[in-house]
Amino acid sequence: MIFVHELGHFIAARIFHVKVNEFAIGMGPAIIKKQRGETRYSLRILPFGGFCAMEGEDEESSAEGAFGTKPVWQRIIILISGAFMNFVSGLLILLILMMPIEQYTTTEISAFSEGFPYRGENMLLENDKILEINGSSIYLFSDISMFLGLDSNRPYDILVKRDGRELLLEEVPLKPQEYLTEIQTEQGTEVVPIMRYGMEFKTKDAGFFDKLRLAWFNAIDFMRLVRISVVQLFSGEAALSDLSGPIGITSVLTETAKASMYSMWMFVSLIAINLAVLNLMPLPALDGGRLVFLLIEMIRGKPVNPKYEGFVHLVGLAVFMLLMIYVGYNDIARLISR
Repeated sequence: MIFVHELGHFIAARIFHVKVNEFAIGMGPAIIKKQRGETRYSLRILPFGGFCAMEGEDEESSAEGAFGTKPVWQRIIILISGAFMNFVSGLLILLILMMPIEQYTTTEISAFSEGFPYRGENMLLENDKILEINGSSIYLFSDISMFLGLDSNRPYDILVKRDGRELLLEEVPLKPQEYLTEIQTEQGTEVVPIMRYGMEFKTKDAGFFDKLRLAWFNAIDFMRLVRISVVQLFSGEAALSDLSGPIGITSVLTETAKASMYSMWMFVSLIAINLAVLNLMPLPALDGGRLVFLLIEMIRGKPVNPKYEGFVHLVGLAVFMLLMIYVGYNDIARLISR
């Protein structure tokens, strides 16, 4: 994923004739390096991170092909190209995963479990298509349980499509109920109590354009998860100790691969799209932080002093490295405690 990200920067830099001094995968000392033309290609010892070092990117340079001598719009394209490549790669994986699907579950209610208490004209009815829950758009069947779970401490405002028109159902007190459900085990069929909301949803044959739509909406959901996670982090619903770095991600990836290749590649797509979104956040040392300085340059008509910009990114990088150490320690502690 890092390779794809840096390749995006590299390709855009070449398109706009920006000199690339080094294209590296990994961090720390180089274990393999090769000079080809004006660019050195290297593989470094620490297996995370990477960079596409462009002439004049972090310092003033009047050399031919320097990053800072290019128009602002070209520099913006170069900076966002890494995240764009990550998003495209994640979306491509989703498209491949969706192609074999023959049927999918819609967001249109087909039936209710026996004793479902929230059925009625001012509540939910069969054939209602759920469009929003508490203002969040519902694109996929999986969105329903996700947003019901996120706002489980209060009633729901649910926007549905009923008989061709949109209808807002206010303060629906949906709560999961205990239902007896048949499940298949190694010993045979067992009836076990499961907490469910008590709604059944229609299935539909998946045509080609349905598969494209499913891939796109899964990508949108992966992007929304970043926003939800950041909000939870700052609101206190999630703690810093819940974050995972490369070690934790590798561990989860291994577990999902054991479950199924489909699950593994869904997780890879999630990480790729998360990486795209996180990298464009307006934080120092990230591409999003650099974009902020380019936008300031567009407004002012002249760039911020590179000395000050470099200091901001240096401080941001130091903070991120400390965060990586903290997250890595937590990942190792979790693995040891298993």
